[in-house]
Amino acid sequence: MIQDPEPLLHPRAIADLRPTQITVGLREVERKRQEWRQRADREGPDYLGRHMLPVVLGPKDRAYLIDNHHLALALHLEGVKHVLVHVIADLSALARPAFITFMDNRNWLHPFDAKGIRQDYDDIPKKVTDLTDDPYRSLAGALRRAGGYAKVDTPYAEFLWADFLRRRIKPGHLESHFGQALSDALAFANGHDTAHLPGWAGTND
Repeated sequence: MIQDPEPLLHPRAIADLRPTQITVGLREVERKRQEWRQRADREGPDYLGRHMLPVVLGPKDRAYLIDNHHLALALHLEGVKHVLVHVIADLSALARPAFITFMDNRNWLHPFDAKGIRQDYDDIPKKVTDLTDDPYRSLAGALRRAGGYAKVDTPYAEFLWADFLRRRIKPGHLESHFGQALSDALAFANGHDTAHLPGWAGTND
């Protein structure tokens, strides 16, 4: 049954949250770890209260994380054990095949690896600690913060930008010269080739 988002009164263990994607950008995770360290002592509980994580309840009442994977992993690596969650939908009555079909049709799954290649649903890890690194997802996140595109509600928008950049910036260049790769990404983002991507902020001139 679909619900209006409601926070659970009791927190969920981060270790028990099920990812709905295969990769994250580890640079993005590190950035969020640093943000947490700066805020933990001063406003830790308030910070967690403002960042409730969206989940879908699936078979066996497991909580499937449908956003904020970077934050969940960052908090876990910083020793945070529990977070508050928003229940976006309760699909716990569904058998797994029906659950997977529903999740995929709602675009609540992103079974793509670090090369942007679609994989089997079973390849999605069962714990946030098993998420793998996609450096282009980090580049896409940095590009948005630099004004390359706007934040939008489109699911997995950053991965769409990551896949665009993956075809234009070589992995070695990204690894060795992240700052220059970001400058290159900004130039690409302002062009017509990205007009189809969510949050496009380029020019028609």
